[in-house]
Amino acid sequence: MLRQRSRSSASSAEQSKVSARSAAMMAEVSPLRFITLEGGEGTGKSTLQHALAERLRAEGFDVVTTREPGGTPLAEAVRELALHPPAGADWSPMSEALLMNAARSDHLEKLIRPALAEGKWVICDRFADSTRVYQSVKGGVSSNVLKSMESTVLGDTVPTLTLVLDAPLETTAGRRSARNGPDDAFEKRATDFHHAVRQGFISLSQEEPLRCKLIDASRDIASVYAAAWRIVSQTYALNEMAG
Repeated sequence: MLRQRSRSSASSAEQSKVSARSAAMMAEVSPLRFITLEGGEGTGKSTLQHALAERLRAEGFDVVTTREPGGTPLAEAVRELALHPPAGADWSPMSEALLMNAARSDHLEKLIRPALAEGKWVICDRFADSTRVYQSVKGGVSSNVLKSMESTVLGDTVPTLTLVLDAPLETTAGRRSARNGPDDAFEKRATDFHHAVRQGFISLSQEEPLRCKLIDASRDIASVYAAAWRIVSQTYALNEMAG
């Protein structure tokens, strides 16, 4: 009996080692599954978010889709204030940055971090990079101040992949005009502002090429999705996991 118990204990210990090795291997090929979509107005972020989420769900993954500003009741209230301020009122770039980061802190605490802790994928339509770009252009907040805010709010919860969608302003303007509903406070801004935003996102992809992947979003939806899925599958080694 003693010998059998010893064999059983050894077997259990070996199984534990195998499980630990398997978990370690999965950790290597499956980093934090946090994807953000960035780009100017009308580049197709929401459309791509839906397509990627559907593909990942079809592959058997649990996916949370969310947006910024927004994602929680309080953050959605901030979204309304930021995008549709009272008539005749405008936020300063600093006020906008503070609003966005307040909403983001709540979003991270109540939705994003819990979802990631449960092993879910999170795909967010805009995140901290939008604040870094939008609130810094055209005489906005200094990059050092924005980075300090970002570091404080995000902590260790940073995207492992950011898809930056880029398209000429003529293309995005046409898409925006085809939408239903009025423009928000950012969409109403002058062409030179949107040009600066576009250049800001291009610069971001050049500064952080490992995380930020620039995609030509002037193409049809199928082509944009195909390019994005290739990047996602490579980044998270989905083909290896399937094999």
